[in-house]
Parts: sequence; structure tokens; C-alpha cells
Amino acid sequence: MDYDRPLFFRVMQYADAADRDVVDMVSGNPDWAPPEALREGLREFADREPEAFQYSASEGDRPLRAAIADRHGVDTESVFVTNGTAEANHVATACALDAYPGDEVLLTDPVYPYYAGRNDLLKAETRYVDADADGHLDPDRVAEAIGDDTAVVVVNSPNNPTGAVYGRETKRALVDLCEDHDACLVSDEVYDAFDHSGRFTSALAFDSPNRVVTNGFSKSMAITGLRVGYCVVPAHLQDAVRTRHMLTTIAASRPAQAAVLRALRETPDAYYEANRQLVEDRIETFTAALDEAGADYTAPEGSFYVLVRFDGFPGTLENVERLIDEAGVAGMPGEAFGSSRTEWLRFALVTPRVDEAAARLTDYLG
Repeated sequence: MDYDRPLFFRVMQYADAADRDVVDMVSGNPDWAPPEALREGLREFADREPEAFQYSASEGDRPLRAAIADRHGVDTESVFVTNGTAEANHVATACALDAYPGDEVLLTDPVYPYYAGRNDLLKAETRYVDADADGHLDPDRVAEAIGDDTAVVVVNSPNNPTGAVYGRETKRALVDLCEDHDACLVSDEVYDAFDHSGRFTSALAFDSPNRVVTNGFSKSMAITGLRVGYCVVPAHLQDAVRTRHMLTTIAASRPAQAAVLRALRETPDAYYEANRQLVEDRIETFTAALDEAGADYTAPEGSFYVLVRFDGFPGTLENVERLIDEAGVAGMPGEAFGSSRTEWLRFALVTPRVDEAAARLTDYLG
């Protein structure tokens, strides 16, 4: 995998430069509105005194950390607010590599490419464990791969790009494997608000010094631009996480933290339920069109992505550019997510034009 120029940006720039209308299904930027309480929180913050606009505590503003801790039933001291879930995942992986023996990180295949790129940046060895045909991770396969050189196991559920949701038994088995092999499970749960299966279980359900959970509000509150994430860290990693986070970014945005805190306190469950239902409706619309076209696809149990395979049309960057130019739909090549889905394409259902995109794909490839 080549990370000198992130492929997401390359595809989006190619689509932007197209001389025709293109439905953008490349990146996971939600198209629905953030909570009204969040907007109100930003407006209120704008009128605060000058000192409110200075650095927050490096670990994050205490009231927000406490609200996150209450949400998960953990101690406030274990919560660190970061600049998005990406930083949380980076800091957690880096600190775990330092703290645990070995220099190897286990990832799934397919995998969100930034995990693999992060390993390269950290000069870690990477070993891949193939997910099954539906995107699920078999703990027995992880058991075959994990060894003395393994320091970190990184998983993502609900998953990008497969939409798979790892249930309680899988998460329990992964925690046990990390405990048995003196490794750290880093569980990225940023899509937890989009569990369509009812089976999602957080790794926080299992009290262990060998697990870190990363999460954030970019997807659940539709605020990818505000960059508010967090990690929940066992006691023995907290000093290392605090130091690395402080030296990397100093602190997260104070206005963004204040707005998220207000949204956490005031946003009703109906907001999240409505957005999850919106995604489920789009999944139904999109996959029905794929059925008509005779395409193979993974029916997502969570998140808002669909992996699709069209006969004779592999998931290469060249074919993605063909779809943009000739069909007017932009997705991601499967080859960007590893070696196991090179025949596939990934589409993000975060556009109100899902039905139009499905029709274009069916007309072009059906």
C-alpha cells in the first residue's frame, strides 16, 4: 500500500475535476445535520470571555471527559479527548507498541487503509488476518497469527469497509487472546451509533489492562470537521498516552469540546435513531438495485458502507476513474483496502442521491 498520497484525496480530486455531474460516494462525511444542541453550543461559546478561547487541559475538558466516562461506565481518569478518533487510534497504537513486547501489529484484511499507513509511520511490522466472506473476524484465525512478536491487535467494529459487526463472543475472545499473549487490543468503535444488527458489543464490556477503546463524535453527530475523538485507556498506559497526545497536538479544540458536551447532554435518542434509520433505508435502496444488476455485495450490519463486486469489473483505481467519467459515480477501489477485496468497490451511503447512484451503476454495469 502506498501512502505518499492518500488515495481518498486522489479519488475525490479526480471526481471534482470531472466534466460531468458525479455522485460522491467516496468518503464517510455524513450529509445529515448535526444535533441542534451542538449548533447552540457553538453559538454560545462564541460569546464567552477571552480566556475561554485558550488551551483546554491536555487530557480534555473535565466535564466532557466525565460525560464520556458516564456513557461507558468507566473512570473519568481513563478518558482522553483527542483531535478526532484518528489521533486517538494513533496515540493508542503508538503507546501500546512502546509498552508491550514485540513490534508487530495485527490488522484485518480488508482494512481501513489509514491503519496500515499508521503502522508504516510507526515503523511497526504488519501482519494481516483475513476476514471471512461477510467481513467477520474469526478469533481462531487471530489465534493462529498472534505470537511473541505481536504487540497490538487493531480491530474496527462496526467495520469500514465491510460493515461487519463483531458480537460479544468475538470481542471477548480477542481480549482473552491479547491477555494470553501479552499484547494490546485497540478497538476502534467510531461507528457504534450505526449498528443495524443489534449485536454490537464494546470492548469496554470486558475489564482488562490489555485493551484500549477509541471512539469519537465525527460520525454519530455528523461533525467530521470538528475533530473530537477520545480513547479509554487502562491505568498503566495513561501517562504515556497523556505525554504523547500533549507532544503531538497539545489539546483538542475547546469550542468543539464545549459544543459536543452540550449535544451529549441535550440530544435525544431520537436524533441517533433517525439517522440510523436513514442509513438503513439507503442500504435497502442501494442493495435492491444491486440485486437487480446481479452484483455481489456484503450487506452491512453496521456503519454506512457497501462493498460491491461487478462481474468483469475489478476494484482498481483505473476502474474507479472509469465509473466517474462514464457513469457519474465516485467510489473507492477495493485494492485500497488490502489484497482480499481487489475485485470489489466500496461505496459510502452518505448522500441523498443513493437511489440515483444505484440507477447509474445498474445502467452502466448491470
